[in-house]
Amino acid sequence: MFYETSEHHGLKHNPFKAIVSPRPIGWVSSMDKEGVLNLAPFSFFNAMSDNPPTVVLGFSGSHSEGGPKDTLANIEETGEFVCNVVTYDIRDAMNATSEMTARATNEFELGNLTALPSSLVKPPRVGESPVNMECKYLQTIDLPSNNPEHPNRMLLGQVVGIHINDDIITDGLVDMSKFRPLARLGYKDYTSVTDVFSLLRPDQAKQDQRAKR
Repeated sequence: MFYETSEHHGLKHNPFKAIVSPRPIGWVSSMDKEGVLNLAPFSFFNAMSDNPPTVVLGFSGSHSEGGPKDTLANIEETGEFVCNVVTYDIRDAMNATSEMTARATNEFELGNLTALPSSLVKPPRVGESPVNMECKYLQTIDLPSNNPEHPNRMLLGQVVGIHINDDIITDGLVDMSKFRPLARLGYKDYTSVTDVFSLLRPDQAKQDQRAKR
């Protein structure tokens, strides 16, 4: 099949997010200037560069009470946030924090989660997550939207500190079989990393061969 994205696809559900998958989940903890905490998962999330490490978050729409969503408002107001990595073991807690709630709701309590102090930023990190990336706000970019009342925005942040639980490190590497990060597929579907294999670029393979001679 083929469809123009300006027209209806003709399927039961929009396939776009299903074909751009799996996508990592950014479980973002933030706080406003008064110290009110917020924790929300984002499937429009990824790493954009590594020197310095930079992450991106995608925001679509507004808060049900009006205005920008809590995470966007908090980050722009305070300039800080934490990206906590979701794993298979804490999938239910992540899902609990995805509920559309009032602004005053503390999602750490919704998910029965531990708010641990961060090292370089004020927002706490999720204690149950084995990886926490402390971030500083860089900029927000307005994206095109087909609905003026439903804005799309992209937020960039620089990772200034990373916590990694020693339990998921094997021989100096993050062990994916122990880590088992969760990823978003299309619709209501998720997956976790259980099968790992390696591929060398052709130039890397040639270098390895020369080194063995």
